[in-house]
Amino acid sequence: MNYTDILKDIKAGKFMPIYLLHGDEAYFIDKICDAIEEHALQEHERAFNQTILYGKDTDHLTIADAARRFPMMAPRQLVLVKEAQDIKDLKTLVPYAKNPSPQTVLVLCYKHKKLNTTSEIVKIIKENGLVFQSKTLYDNEIPEWITGYLAARKLSIASQTAALIGEYLGTDLSKIANELDKLSLSIPAGATISAQDVEQNIGISRDYNVFELHKALGNRNVLQANRIINYFGDNPKNNPLPVIIGSLYGYFSKVYQLSELGQATDKEVMEKLQLRSVYAVRDYRTAAKNYPRSKTEQIIRVLKEYDLKSKGVDYSSTGKSEVDLLKEMTWRILHA
Repeated sequence: MNYTDILKDIKAGKFMPIYLLHGDEAYFIDKICDAIEEHALQEHERAFNQTILYGKDTDHLTIADAARRFPMMAPRQLVLVKEAQDIKDLKTLVPYAKNPSPQTVLVLCYKHKKLNTTSEIVKIIKENGLVFQSKTLYDNEIPEWITGYLAARKLSIASQTAALIGEYLGTDLSKIANELDKLSLSIPAGATISAQDVEQNIGISRDYNVFELHKALGNRNVLQANRIINYFGDNPKNNPLPVIIGSLYGYFSKVYQLSELGQATDKEVMEKLQLRSVYAVRDYRTAAKNYPRSKTEQIIRVLKEYDLKSKGVDYSSTGKSEVDLLKEMTWRILHA
């Protein structure tokens, strides 16, 4: 079952006797756990029928004993084991997992890493309950996730604006959701979130952001590129150099890939490069004309060099600020 289906069943009052929620992305695990906590018991039933344990403070015997108790004046009891990754040996729960209590909902929240899906504990819980692996989204999946998150709140957003938020906030879904929740408070239902709304509420400039830097460099617009990096220099906390370099690497990698696609159609380029519009394809075609393959290769080497410098690996960069390194790097890209 996927995340959406699991939440749908929980809200409909359909529960498994045991849940194993594991994986690198904590957001989905927390949301499923919160939904179970909200819907498994009514508020007046929780005092006697809800137990919360933490992995580092418990063991398999305590968990099994709690799960085998009978509910009091309620159809079921709930046992939540948070931070289950801290349990010394999760496989010792196999005996209980083989015969879980039908009157208990046991939830194991195993966060920040995944379990071996071929292990006995995972196989047994799959047979008698539900196993959900929470995977970290890739960078190119974040804009779609943002769009869906806002759609659930009856808000819409342009794909470019969603991509801007994702580029700025990264792949931490909890952080993104927190910012979107704050943003939603100031936007009426049914509205479309604009770049101006994002600038005012999250602090991402609609004119001076990494996507505008992509465009300026792709067009070899020296004046605009320098305006943007000067803005970044004035706001270094919001625009750390490693993040900018990572974004530029992704951009110029696609420019390089475009040179490999020859006479591919716009639709084929969109699919290969995972672009969202024909307008984006046109921007990349312009960049590919301005930076033929040999120049793109040179730029990628420059980005690698400055990535090392930003991390203090290159002795020659000692004493230089991130702003100085950013200006040097931008000049070398424009003059590749």
